[in-house]
This record gives sequence, C-alpha cells and structure tokens, in this order.
Amino acid sequence: MTRILIIEDEEKLASLLADYCRHAGFTASVCLRGADGLAHLQDQGADAVLLDLMLPDGDGLDICKAIRRSSNVPILITSARVDELDRLLGLELGADDYICKPFSPREVIARIKAVLRRLQQPTLTESGLLLDADRLILTFGAESLSLTTVEFALMQTLADHPGYIRSRQQLMDRIYTDHRIVSDRTIDSHVKKLRQKLAERFPGIQFIDSVYGAGYRLGSLTSAETD
Repeated sequence: MTRILIIEDEEKLASLLADYCRHAGFTASVCLRGADGLAHLQDQGADAVLLDLMLPDGDGLDICKAIRRSSNVPILITSARVDELDRLLGLELGADDYICKPFSPREVIARIKAVLRRLQQPTLTESGLLLDADRLILTFGAESLSLTTVEFALMQTLADHPGYIRSRQQLMDRIYTDHRIVSDRTIDSHVKKLRQKLAERFPGIQFIDSVYGAGYRLGSLTSAETD
C-alpha cells in the first residue's frame, strides 16, 4: 500500500490530509516537526512526502534538501508562500510539486496520484538509454543515475520521441498532468538542473538538446556541444 508521510505543524490540517489519504487507499503518517519527519523517513520510509515549508523547528526547504541528499522519494511542498521565487526555489531543491495554500484536500490527492503515475513504464531507446521507472534510475553504458520524479518524467518524455522536438508546453503537460499554469522558466529550471546532474555523472555526453525558439529534444548521446 502506498505510504504518504505528512510533515505539517497545523494539526487539524495534517489530520484532514491524513483522512483524505486513507480514503484514497493510502496509508498516512503525520509528523508535526521537520526533524521528526526526517527520522520517520529514515526509519520507516515513504512513497511520497507532503512537506509544509513553515515548520516550528526550521524552514521546510532545508528539510527538502536533507531528504534529497539521501532519497528520491517524491516531495510535494504545501505552503502559504505563494511567490514565484519560493516555488522555483522549491523545485530547484528537488521538490516534485508545489501546492499553494489554501488548497482543496481533493486537489492534493489528485496531485499525489499524478506524481506517482509518472513512475510507470520503463523506456529503452535504440541508443541504449534505459529509464527504470520502478527505481527512478537512468542508465547509459555502465553508469546509472538516480532522478527525481520530475526529472524522470522530463527525460522519459524526450526519450519516448527520440529526434522529435518537445515544446515547453508539451513538457509541462506531461510533467504536470493537472494542467496547472506554470511558466516557461519552470521547465527551463528543471532542464538546467537535470543537465548539470547528467554532466556530473556522464561527462562529455549530450542528453538534452535545446532548439532555439522551439523547445528540447533527446540529445545525440555523443560528445556534448555548447548551446
């Protein structure tokens, strides 16, 4: 059964979210402090995390960073901080979604299901690029790399149509299946971070090509060239 970890200091809201999660067929655990959430994740694990940013023992963004240092578990930030900068920073730090308060608990459940749906169906390209959806792992040659759910969905969208250009809107539609409105900067931010991650593990290999004014496509998987 899918396990949801809720890190939220508003007890009534946390309890409400837990009830909706259980009604949706998930199990739900609640931690009111960030440190308790990290300990719970380390000891018992989770399949997705709902993370508030304004916690009594620190900033939720620090918790997000701490989780990402050791885990690729999907993270959905829930926050009253609605500025675009906060949203972009949360995504830059590895969050898979950002839900602004106030929100409908039904929307949160839909967002959780959307994130989990991204983890299905592995992809193997003719070039030998393997995307393992069960483990969120990209393998090329003898090397492998763990990805976040957003990074995996982005890479899989490009790999599903090698050679074809995917516009930013097409990428947003695939990554954000609830069709929310996000800016082009969000996709560019994801691509930039993913490229850096790939370059560190696979130096000299071009995984993602930029097509000026059009979008992105799967790279040649040969020596990288400067955009």
